[in-house]
Amino acid sequence: MSDKRTRGKPSKIDQLPDDIKSELIELLRDKSVTQTEVLERVNTLIREAGLPEEEHISRSGLNRYATRMATVGSRIQEAREVSKQWVDQLGGKPTGEVSKVLIEMVRTLAFDQVLKLSESGEAVPPKFIKELAVGVEKLEKAATESTKREKEIRKAMAEEAAERAAEVAKAAGLSADGVAQFKREILGIA
Repeated sequence: MSDKRTRGKPSKIDQLPDDIKSELIELLRDKSVTQTEVLERVNTLIREAGLPEEEHISRSGLNRYATRMATVGSRIQEAREVSKQWVDQLGGKPTGEVSKVLIEMVRTLAFDQVLKLSESGEAVPPKFIKELAVGVEKLEKAATESTKREKEIRKAMAEEAAERAAEVAKAAGLSADGVAQFKREILGIA
């Protein structure tokens, strides 16, 4: 039987104790530390932890992990930049608008995944279909809740404005009937 690692099996780095793995990640983030230094420090930590020699990480294993981390980091940074652009663009608008954009983005991503899967010619796993259906249901619920919340906020703001206007009108000498009519006009229930 071969001792070679197979696809899907966690790498040595993935199996490191959390404290050593956290230190490795911090070292990789520090651009002033070379990969050679990272390798030496992490293998020293592994040795000090009393782990066997075969648990030491190799230069190629570290390079693969660093590359994977850089790719993930790049994707996260890209997502942050896109989000920032949308927030900057919609910043002055009600939060309902931001929610609508985010919901639409998730819908688009789901559609893209279904399209890729259908174009691949592979059978669509039932679990994927179920998860997608649940996801779509949650998106629609979020959209409904967002619209409902936006209406409630607008109503509360209109009521607050009507109350303030009524106080001003009363202070200016408008009759009680006039104040009530003024309030109904503002609230749109005349």
